[in-house]
Amino acid sequence: MSVFTPVSAEELSLFLGEYRVGDLVDYQGIAEGIENSNFFVRTTTNRFVLTLFERTPEADLPYFLAVMGQLAEAGLPCAAPVHRRDGAVLGRLNGRPAALVARLRGSGVVVPNAAQVAQLGAVLGQMHLALAEFATQRVSDRGLDWMQATAAQVAPDLEAAGRALLQDELACQQQADWDALPRGVIHADLFRDNALYDEDRLTGLIDFYYACDGAWLYDLAVSYNDWVLNAGHPPRGPVGQALLQAYQQARPLLPAERALWNMALRRAALRFWLSRLADWHYPRDGELTYRKDPVDFERLLRWHRENDVPL
Repeated sequence: MSVFTPVSAEELSLFLGEYRVGDLVDYQGIAEGIENSNFFVRTTTNRFVLTLFERTPEADLPYFLAVMGQLAEAGLPCAAPVHRRDGAVLGRLNGRPAALVARLRGSGVVVPNAAQVAQLGAVLGQMHLALAEFATQRVSDRGLDWMQATAAQVAPDLEAAGRALLQDELACQQQADWDALPRGVIHADLFRDNALYDEDRLTGLIDFYYACDGAWLYDLAVSYNDWVLNAGHPPRGPVGQALLQAYQQARPLLPAERALWNMALRRAALRFWLSRLADWHYPRDGELTYRKDPVDFERLLRWHRENDVPL
């Protein structure tokens, strides 16, 4: 959520005039994140988050906003897109497609407890079921083809051990059969900074701009890696158990999913290791750019290759 495209108060006021949200009071750029330009916006009527989409194809944006709208309509804690006066949910600001969404109460957590993680697991399972019949599909732009291309890009920047790890893990992932797994819309990036809490109460899921059609098991693995392992919890501890048990109360895992659990955790670690390597070695210019260290996910991938996380 770094600011790559600056916005002046005058420009923002003109943009907000296309909505029924009152007049601009103040706004500020959001430094965290690496994909889009984001701002907290306060008007005379409410608080919002403004996103200017930097790299995401404009044709994909209605899909993301429709996912968010359907989840909000289903009663799940998700920020609803704000409609413009003409009924659209997508506008333009400073040459970029832009969307305004309601700002939810709460903040992210650094070291989540079992109660917080249990709520996350339950809502993730409910989200998968709520979107099971979603009308459209979007192919992931972070799938194996992207992983192979990104690995080729960053390999020269790695030591021999890192290059060997990339090559071997990509070969293993190509052999995994995901066809029998249940699938539908997934968040694909549900990290701790993409969920909001008011103390121990989950108040919102945010940043759906990697959402796509995919295996639900992979979505669970992405969250498990960050909420449990990268948060410093032991894999057999109560926090990890709380996440998995709460998810399975909403949607029990099938035998085929259980068989691929370790491979899903590895694929999730590989995907984020690669994206962080690319952002680390080939950063974009931005006003408040924020890069995340790729080492955490390299270590996590190595750990998963040697250990199993119990379901």
